[in-house]
Order: sequence, then C-alpha cells, then structure tokens
Amino acid sequence: MPKIKLPRKSPRLDMTPMVDLAFLLVTFFMLTTKFKADEPVVVDTPPSISNLDAPDDSFIVVTVSPKGQVFLNTDNKKRRLELISAIDEAKGLKLTDKEKNAFAVISTFGVPFDKLKWFLGLEPEQRSKYVQPGIPTDTTTNPSNELSTWVHTARQHFIEDKLVVKGDRESDYEAFHKVVKTFTNNNAHRFNLVTNMKRDE
Repeated sequence: MPKIKLPRKSPRLDMTPMVDLAFLLVTFFMLTTKFKADEPVVVDTPPSISNLDAPDDSFIVVTVSPKGQVFLNTDNKKRRLELISAIDEAKGLKLTDKEKNAFAVISTFGVPFDKLKWFLGLEPEQRSKYVQPGIPTDTTTNPSNELSTWVHTARQHFIEDKLVVKGDRESDYEAFHKVVKTFTNNNAHRFNLVTNMKRDE
C-alpha cells in the first residue's frame, strides 16, 4: 500500500497579538511618563553615602547654582498657582490670570519681584532663553531678603512640606549659609540635602 504524502507547509506565525501588545505598551508609557522640565541652571550635586530617598511629593526645593544664585521650586501646578496668588497678594504685583498660569507651568525659577511680572509676560520661547539672575538673598543689598518671603509664604500654605536644598559642589559656603539662615529665620530647622550616591570602596 503506497504511503500518503502530506503537502509540506511552512509554519505561519500570527503577529497580530504582538503588534497589539507593542501599541499597548507605547500607549501606557506615553500616558504615564513625566517629562523633566527644563531647569534654568545645571547643578552637579556632591556625593554622599546616605541611602535615604528624596521626598517624592510635598516639597519645596531651593537650588544653589555654582555661582551662588538661588532658585526655588515646588512640586505641582496647583500648588505653584496657589503660591503665586499668595505672593501676588502680599507684594501687590498685580499679576493677571495669564501671568499666574504661566508661573504655574514653570518649574524652577529665580527672578526678583521687580522683574517677575515682566518675566511671566514673556512668551514661553522667550522665557526659556532668558537667563534668570536668581532670587535675592543678601540682606545688605536687599533688606527684604526675597527668598525669605518665598519660603515664609510657601510654609504658611504648605505647612507639611519638606524643605530640600540642592546645591552644586562648586558653590561657595556663603551662598549655602544665606539659604540656611533664611530657613532658620523662618523657624525651619530641619531640611534635606540632595546628593549623589557615592559608591562604597
């Protein structure tokens, strides 16, 4: 009896499920990824062996640049809008809703009060190109110490927030001293320092 030969067929793989999975993953990452906002200054933090994580939310970050300039940031749009509204009322800046919303979408900033309205009135492209001078902290040239006003107002509205100092390793001691003195003058005696993880030898 002759053998029956079955026709040879190459195996066929259905790629539809894999394509669906790829699109689901892309969609997931697009919806959940938070892009880091542009910062006005690049800071190279010093190393340490601390294994404590920085707070993920409810924070007020004071950044000290290599030149000793001071910048401020808080964690989300709603809180920044609340902060700028309180500052506007306290300092009489007469900011418009558009200018307040512009402040709410920027992250780290460092502009004196007398230039803040002008800065927030710029178009986003112009604002990103503007070299921010930093928030004044020297009481000899600016008796009001504007950083103190920002910290005081922020702590009034966000009493549970953690204060965080992010300084460059090249920053001089005097710049840090002014920031710490501002904290203590506002009865803020506990704060965190942002550092890089140092590898064990």
